[in-house]
Amino acid sequence: MSDRFDCHYCRDPLQGKKYVQKEGRHCCVKCFEKFCANTCIECKKPIGADSKELHFKNRYWHDSCFRCFKCSTSLVNEPFMLRENNKVWCSNCTATEDAPRCKGCFKPIIAGDQNVEYKKMVWHKDCFTCSQCKQVIGSGSFFPKGDDFYCVSCHEHKFAKTCAKCKNPITSGGLTYQEQPWHSECFICSNCKKQLGGKRFTAVEDQFYCVDCYKECVAKKCAGCKNPITGFGRGTSVVNYEDESWHDYCFKCTKCARGLANKRFVCHNGKIYCAECPKRL
Repeated sequence: MSDRFDCHYCRDPLQGKKYVQKEGRHCCVKCFEKFCANTCIECKKPIGADSKELHFKNRYWHDSCFRCFKCSTSLVNEPFMLRENNKVWCSNCTATEDAPRCKGCFKPIIAGDQNVEYKKMVWHKDCFTCSQCKQVIGSGSFFPKGDDFYCVSCHEHKFAKTCAKCKNPITSGGLTYQEQPWHSECFICSNCKKQLGGKRFTAVEDQFYCVDCYKECVAKKCAGCKNPITGFGRGTSVVNYEDESWHDYCFKCTKCARGLANKRFVCHNGKIYCAECPKRL
């Protein structure tokens, strides 16, 4: 008489029937699913003997249930990642989910996308636009103002100071004279056209002159030494009498050469004398 070949659990004979061997024990298909089969972590149903089982870190799935939580793509023989709540994700969805979000459209910026970064914020290149004209700034120059960003043109028209001469915006550099802004290239000598920024100059009736041009073209000539009276250096004080002018150090007695600036003097036959010398003539 031959030994019986029965199911370990229900003792039904297995001779000529399909059975499963589990941990050295033989059991019918029904008992396998009831007592031995692993439960699919996705559908919560037993993984029967006729199903293909996939497992990872003590977690089990039917092969048909092993799909990306986000896009439902089958992950059989594909790279995957186990994320929160025991959900599996494909590599593409994982990269998208973990990618930084565009400050403009709030969609993920994935590898290969052209982007703009500024102060730990990031935009798709086409989402980085001017707050004023809405044109794409992309990788071009821009000016931040609070939470807004402006292209060069809009920033010039909205915020830049206007040059007192040409009336165009001053985007960089420039200078200030009598509380008015100027482009450096607009603040020039009226005669020779050289730039006057950082140099000595004289203003005459809204015109500006460098030292050399002022001496040559504008300054009065001293009636004594015949040189220009510039107001620079020695002799900044000027003596005026009738239609003539002198350096203060040139205004002196024709006879004794005594300096007469801020002193009494006498004009005799067109010449300047101290109060004493005309008596000796």
